[in-house]
Amino acid sequence: MNHITSPNEPFPSPDALAAATTTHTQGRFRISTRKLPISKSGAIDALEKKLGIPVPEMIFGDNVVSITHTPSNWALRFSTADALDAVDKTDRNMLRVAHARDWESTREEATQNIKEVVKPYDWTYSTTYCGTVEGTPELGFVPTDKQIPIGLLRRRDPILFYDEVVLYESELDDNGISLCSAKLRVHEQRMLLLCRLFMRLDRVLVRIRDTRVYVDFEKDEVLREYTAKEGKFNDLKHALWRSGRLADDITVAFRDPDVLEHMLPVVEKRIEIASLAEAQQ
Repeated sequence: MNHITSPNEPFPSPDALAAATTTHTQGRFRISTRKLPISKSGAIDALEKKLGIPVPEMIFGDNVVSITHTPSNWALRFSTADALDAVDKTDRNMLRVAHARDWESTREEATQNIKEVVKPYDWTYSTTYCGTVEGTPELGFVPTDKQIPIGLLRRRDPILFYDEVVLYESELDDNGISLCSAKLRVHEQRMLLLCRLFMRLDRVLVRIRDTRVYVDFEKDEVLREYTAKEGKFNDLKHALWRSGRLADDITVAFRDPDVLEHMLPVVEKRIEIASLAEAQQ
């Protein structure tokens, strides 16, 4: 008999999880992705209780990307729950929409009441997440001067496995977008994963936080590069205008992080390495 799920059932069945998982093995690494529909109310309630903050309106709580080094069982996972757990749960870095100041000036009492009732958190969901290391603790990442070999990645080598997985998305109460997703491509000798947080708060700020994971299958090395970029909305708009874009083109550009990332200043960058060649199970 088929198992009928309730709208409030917190988790999909094991069979549903297995059916939604795609796995590719390359060298001594196993790469897996899992994609399921938007979480149901029961799972959302459980996650909000665990995190202590409301979650975005579009949350894919069971989606996962993982890279596992099979000889050592070392793994790097990207999951929705962990990504949201890295969101600031205080009001230290809260942003306000462009019209918030005028709204507050005419509604001071109401604003104060709201602040007392609503638990503060970063409602733009600007996570600092760069993956969760699992398995062998002594094989963690350490700082390195090595760089991801962009030249090798630009080669037109055959793509053996490709996928893109959305973790969560919010329209920020119709004031922009916050989108966290991971995409990867696997070649014979190497792979690249990009986990990206793209946050645009209209007329206020644009943020892009990229975690790039490069795996060398021959050397059993994993490089992880985290780069955070951000800039004021109007500064970016002027830069797009100076580049010769028309008004309609600028509107389209603000929806495309691949266009914007080259124009935003870097505010943080670090690179680490996990060397797994000598690892034993």
